[in-house]
Amino acid sequence: MPPTQTFVIVGASLAGAKAAETLRVEGFDGRVVLIGEEPLRPYERPPLSKAYLRGEVGFDEAAVHQTDFYASNDIELRTSTTVTALVPKDSQVTLGSSERLSYDRLLVATGASPRRLSVPGAELDGVRYLRSVADADALQQAIETSAPVVVIGGGWIGCEVAASARQLGAEVAMVEMAPVPLGRVLGSELGTVYRDLHAEHGVKLHFGVGVDSVRGSSAVEEVRLTDGTSLPAGVVVVGVGVVPRVQLAEAAGLKVDDGVVVDEQLATSQADIYAAGDVANAFHPFYRTHIRLEHWSAALNQGPVAAKNMLGEPTVYEKVPYFFSDQYDLGMEYTGFAPKWEEVVFRGDPASREFIAFWLHDGRVMAGMNANVWDVTDTIEALIRADHVVDLARLIDTEVDLSSLVAPPGG
Repeated sequence: MPPTQTFVIVGASLAGAKAAETLRVEGFDGRVVLIGEEPLRPYERPPLSKAYLRGEVGFDEAAVHQTDFYASNDIELRTSTTVTALVPKDSQVTLGSSERLSYDRLLVATGASPRRLSVPGAELDGVRYLRSVADADALQQAIETSAPVVVIGGGWIGCEVAASARQLGAEVAMVEMAPVPLGRVLGSELGTVYRDLHAEHGVKLHFGVGVDSVRGSSAVEEVRLTDGTSLPAGVVVVGVGVVPRVQLAEAAGLKVDDGVVVDEQLATSQADIYAAGDVANAFHPFYRTHIRLEHWSAALNQGPVAAKNMLGEPTVYEKVPYFFSDQYDLGMEYTGFAPKWEEVVFRGDPASREFIAFWLHDGRVMAGMNANVWDVTDTIEALIRADHVVDLARLIDTEVDLSSLVAPPGG
């Protein structure tokens, strides 16, 4: 690869930072430009709703690399810099300063933005979202000084923020339209586990109801629900999902459909342009469909795969989806992809909060979640990849070695 080439990465995210790192590890000695809107070097987002929000770790623990990494690896990290346009026909990106930067290969790692609350009063002071370090810093201060806290949304962000706020000593209420938290992803059985967990820790739960309005004179004072309930609030945290940041890609003519559409090598519809992380809707060869993953694992692993393909080293992204969550004393890891399932079975007692849950479709393991049970994710992934009908009695029997189920019955 000629040293005069320039590779530009739009998005100083985990995916972008790992891509830049991989370019150097793989021997690319051309110019690498990593562009980010925030004033900080790239960091990982999972701590923002957990240990960082609670003040247990600082920014350095969340950062992807040490402070001197980018300079020592000759990576041009441009923070506080906005990209205003991608111009594929000229192989350039336009910056907010009107500077035009030429590229030979381009990686789009623009991530996602929180979905906004659209009810009267949603713009009042005290209504907060969590996506950045600045958001987390402001939210931590608000939780410690403004009481009580109302969390709108019972997804991962909502549940983790509710847990952290309770651990910080705040009075917390959670509002969710579904009957249980996390039901869309985990189903009612596991949603019930998390509902009970939050109830035991003193979160006031309002499920099966929506938000009518947020009220206050100049700042939020209460949240009015659709059933007429009024919840006092000093801070409102909105966690109702995210949307991929596709505006630049769409304006540039890249194919967009729930994210930037890419193939199994993370290449977009435009030559020399790749996408990775939350914004990428990637074709997964194992599942034979496109999947957009809003998970730490995808950003961590897609960045390096994109970098290798940018270097002309054909590499397929085929990692089985994985994510994790910590709430109070319940830690879990989820492996797999289960858009539909017929049943959920447990290996161990969910009431003990130490178990493995399996999502089954046509008798096959589609996903597994280990809760306070560790060092089993590789085996769960192997079970998923084996793609055969499992012996249900053996699957739920804690006395049976889980790895013995990877081989097909009679195999």
